[in-house]
Amino acid sequence: MDDRPASLPTPRTIAARALGGGRPSPTALTPVIDMSATYTRDADNGYSSGPVYGRKDNASVQQAERQLAELEHAREALLFGSGMAAATAVFAALPPTHIVAPKAMYWGLRVWLERFGSVFHEISFVDMSRLDAIRAAIRPGRTGLVWIETPSNPLWTLTDIMAVSDIAHRAGALVCADSTVATPVLTKPLDLGADIVMHSATKYLNGHSDVVAGALATADPSGLWLRIKEMRDQNGAVPGAFDAWLLMRGLRTLDLRVREQSRSAALIAERLAGHPVIAGVLYPGLPTHPDHAVAARQMPDGFGGMLSVRVRGGGAAAVAVAARVQLWRRATSFGGIESLVEHRASIEGEGSSCPEDLLRLSVGLEDPGDLYRDLAQSLDLLA
Repeated sequence: MDDRPASLPTPRTIAARALGGGRPSPTALTPVIDMSATYTRDADNGYSSGPVYGRKDNASVQQAERQLAELEHAREALLFGSGMAAATAVFAALPPTHIVAPKAMYWGLRVWLERFGSVFHEISFVDMSRLDAIRAAIRPGRTGLVWIETPSNPLWTLTDIMAVSDIAHRAGALVCADSTVATPVLTKPLDLGADIVMHSATKYLNGHSDVVAGALATADPSGLWLRIKEMRDQNGAVPGAFDAWLLMRGLRTLDLRVREQSRSAALIAERLAGHPVIAGVLYPGLPTHPDHAVAARQMPDGFGGMLSVRVRGGGAAAVAVAARVQLWRRATSFGGIESLVEHRASIEGEGSSCPEDLLRLSVGLEDPGDLYRDLAQSLDLLA
């Protein structure tokens, strides 16, 4: 031990204290990363500076939440460790109730609802593109939540958010809209009447395939919202500071990326629609899409960067097409800067309603002509 006065700390103490911590310059152009897991109390045992513990007080997480809330015209937003963590938090915070959910929806959440959500709730799966089916499924005074996913993954059907919100609210139910594919660039569900909007932030919000995160946002914090918020804090389902920083990085280019990906997807969808090996193109921007009118009204600035194609020859032919592409990457997920192709039936497995001949395409930022030619050369081998 060193006997020098406390005012002259040893090199060991100097190194361990890192100059006492503190905040970097507020004039830094790039958002800083708050990596602290805990914060110092005042001498009177209080927290006059605000933050107490990193599980709910991290500055980087809160900055990303404010950024998303502004984009969604929301009063508050909450980040989660994954899209599934965000989605399931809504159902977990609900008291036992009746829920109306889409038949066409993200398979992972559909499986969770059937295996776990049904333990607490009664769930009716309906065709969300049909307002009469939704009206018939809702039980006034008993239905607590209507879950919307629009466009739906991977069939890209549309749900009229404004009309469904009106139906649900008249029956006393709340509405949560999964807007992962549309993003706040193309659709703002809260402006159309939804109570909560959900995102798998892993996808377009981040956009670089290097973050797993989820998000919820609301314009009017309800009792359900407050329960979700408390459960997230207690369960610790928050992302790390670096993931929040990466998400902020992605959000800064969200508008540019989504608009460009939408334009490219529309061009590719139009060209694929005339290919002899393609039995059908599922893209809401095509006038032939059954929900095109809803899409045009609800997504006025573009129809998104996702589409699916059905390949003549069935599942084996679809897998063969995916195997021969050079520019498209064969991978799960979507919404990144690189283009991905996936045979969804193989991923979803037993019980999936996804057609065997379907390939899901996530259009990235590559040249759309190059992407089309790469698909065409693979499809031509089946002709």
